[in-house]
Amino acid sequence: MTIQWFPGHMHLTRKAITERVKDIDVVIEMLDARLPGSSANPLLAELTGHKPTLKVVNKQDMADPVRTALWLAHYNAQDKTRAIALDASVTAPARAIIAACFELAPNRGGMVKPMRVLICGIPNVGKSTLINTLMGKRAAKTGDEAGVTRNEQRLALADDFYLFDTPGMLWPRIVVPESGFNLAASGAVGRNAYDDQEVALELLAKLKLDYAELLEARYKLGLSHQAIAELPEEDLIAAIARKRGALAGGGAVNWQKVAELVIADFRGTHIGRITLETPEMFSRWLAAGLKADAARSERKQARGDKPPKRRKR
Repeated sequence: MTIQWFPGHMHLTRKAITERVKDIDVVIEMLDARLPGSSANPLLAELTGHKPTLKVVNKQDMADPVRTALWLAHYNAQDKTRAIALDASVTAPARAIIAACFELAPNRGGMVKPMRVLICGIPNVGKSTLINTLMGKRAAKTGDEAGVTRNEQRLALADDFYLFDTPGMLWPRIVVPESGFNLAASGAVGRNAYDDQEVALELLAKLKLDYAELLEARYKLGLSHQAIAELPEEDLIAAIARKRGALAGGGAVNWQKVAELVIADFRGTHIGRITLETPEMFSRWLAAGLKADAARSERKQARGDKPPKRRKR
């Protein structure tokens, strides 16, 4: 299954960012600490690549702290880039964003040259929650689903600090399959873009290898960590279904119910603090995805495929 989700309003967001970035001093990209690589928008990098960038690794309280440290080191080693981790609902760390922006653009500040910052991120990454924390009031809509913010907003965090908020945006084609599943598991894509059962199986495939102890603690499977790691995903999810009563008539596994349960447990941090990828993992996935995408393009050209003609209106 290939996961893709790019509603019409995201095309408008792309155009808005293209226009707005001309007058911007710093770009803030919010990332999900549970999947920092997968939640980094390559289209955004293309649109804003020449601007200083602050990577805000959000939801750190839901992520593996060891892996969060790896991601911060990874981004802080990049040119014209800083990275900080925070939980958007905590006021003190959120305020560090303002200081970080002035470090990235030290020549800005004051009424003559106010700081102009564009904040971007994928859907449901916690951007609106962070803005409300910074403003000290409900300035932006929030919700635990993709696509809540639909319009650009201009907010004054101080007399010389303006923040431009944009709707959450994915990219038209996700070439890294692992990223598609991770984004679906986190809630960054709409429900109609993926199959719960496939996403749950892919999620368990990662968790059984890296977080077997957390699965045992959550679901009381009565298995050693090694046994969990070696168990096929289909058998693992069936064992979870039996433990949690996700069963249909006659005691058969209710695959849809247990899939929804596993995904909800991950999103709610009920399994534990989890990060689905490291910089090294994501680098491998990206290289493989780009190679496969290039091969697809070559095959398409060899067949002489042409895009469909647009109908005249």
